[in-house]
Amino acid sequence: MLEIHRIREEKDQIIEALKVRNLDATAKIESILDMDTKWRSAKGELEAIAAESNKIAKEIGQLFAQGKQSEANAAKAKTQELKESEKELKETVNQLADSLQQLLYEIPNVPDPLVPSGKSDQDNEEVDKGGVIPNLGQHAESHWDLAKKYNLIDFEMGVKVTGAGFPFFIGQGARLQRALINYFLDQARDAGYTEFIPPFVVNEASGYGTGQLPDKEGQMYHCQIDDLYLIPTAEVPLTNMYRDVIVNEEDLPIKVTGYTPCFRREAGSYGKDVRGLNRLHQFDKVEIVRVEHPDNSYAALDEMVSYVKSLVENLGLPYRILRLCGGDLGFTSALTYDFEVFSAAQEKWLEVSSVSNFETFQANRLKLRFKDAENRKNLAHTLNGSALALPRIMAAILENNQTAEGIKVPEVLVKYTGFDMIR
Repeated sequence: MLEIHRIREEKDQIIEALKVRNLDATAKIESILDMDTKWRSAKGELEAIAAESNKIAKEIGQLFAQGKQSEANAAKAKTQELKESEKELKETVNQLADSLQQLLYEIPNVPDPLVPSGKSDQDNEEVDKGGVIPNLGQHAESHWDLAKKYNLIDFEMGVKVTGAGFPFFIGQGARLQRALINYFLDQARDAGYTEFIPPFVVNEASGYGTGQLPDKEGQMYHCQIDDLYLIPTAEVPLTNMYRDVIVNEEDLPIKVTGYTPCFRREAGSYGKDVRGLNRLHQFDKVEIVRVEHPDNSYAALDEMVSYVKSLVENLGLPYRILRLCGGDLGFTSALTYDFEVFSAAQEKWLEVSSVSNFETFQANRLKLRFKDAENRKNLAHTLNGSALALPRIMAAILENNQTAEGIKVPEVLVKYTGFDMIR
C-alpha cells in the first residue's frame, strides 16, 4: 500500500509511473486525496473539541471552588454537549479512515524505472539465458506420460480423492519431490537464510498484510467457518511474522526461508497449458523472504536473482530470466524477475520462480518498521522469491533427462534420492 504522504507529495509522478502498468490512476488518486482532506479536517475538528472539553473540565473545578455554582453547572452542560459532538465526530473520523484505507488498497505499487512498458507477458524483457536445450528427437515423451510409464505420479487418483490439480506422487516420484525440497532448503540455509516451518493457513489480517487480499481474494481457498485462508505461498506467513514489528537497524537484513505446500484455486485456468504438472491447485515450494534497509534492497534483489540462477544451473536445466513489463507486473511488486526453464518434450518455457522487490508497499500494510541510529522509525523494504516452485522443475527434469534406459537424476539430487536413475 502506498503511503498517503507520498501520494500527497508525489501525486503527478505516481500517476505518470502507474501508466507503465497501463493504468490511468488519476481519478482514484484524486479520490484518495479528497478523502484524505476530509479525514484530516474531521480529525482536526475532533482534536479541537477534545482540547476544549479538557479545558472546560479543568475550569469546572475552579468554579466550584470559587462558589460559582451556576457557572459550573453551565460548564458541565457544555462539556456534555461537547462529548456528544466528540462521539459523532469519532464515528465520522473512523468511517473516513476506513474509506481512505479501502481506496488505498485499490492502487498497485509504483513500478521501478527499470520496469519496461508492455501489455502482457509477450512484452517481458529477457535479461539472461543459460543452459543447453536437449535434442530429444521425435520419440520424446511428455512428463505426464513419463509419470505414468514409471509410476511416479497418479493424476487420476488425485481426481478421484480430491479433484483435478491435486496429484499423488508415488515411489521414486515422491522421493524426487522430497529430494528437491531438501536440496532447496539446504542451499538456502548455506546462503544465510533461517529455516521456518510456518502454518499453512493464515488469518485475514495476514492476507491483507502481504497484499493477497483484497486483490486475489477469489484465487485463495477460504475456510469460511474459521475465517482462515489456505496459503498461496510461504511468502504470506513468513512475511507476516514481522507484522506490527519494529526491528533495529543493525538486525537488517533479515533472511528467512520455508517449505510449504501452496494452494491456489487458479479459477479460469483450462486447456493444454494446465495439463500434468503445468498448473496445480496444490503444489510444493521453497520460498526465500528478506526484510531489508531501503538503501540495500535492490542490491539484495540482484543477490536473490543470482542465488535462484545458481539453483537452476546446478540442476542442469536450460533457463531464461525475464524482467516483467508493466502489464505483467504483480499488484504489490515494484520490480520482478521471472525464471523460466525449457521443457523439451513440450517445447515450451515454464515459469518456475518470481523474485520481487516490494519496496515499502507490503511494509506499510504490515506496519513493519526499523529503528535507525537516531531512534527514528522507518518503513523497511520486503522482498521474496521462489527458490524454487517444484511442479514445473519436476516436469522439466523428467522431460529433459529422459533416455532409453530411464530418467537421469540431476547429480546434486542423488545424495537426497539415493538413486541416480529412474527406471
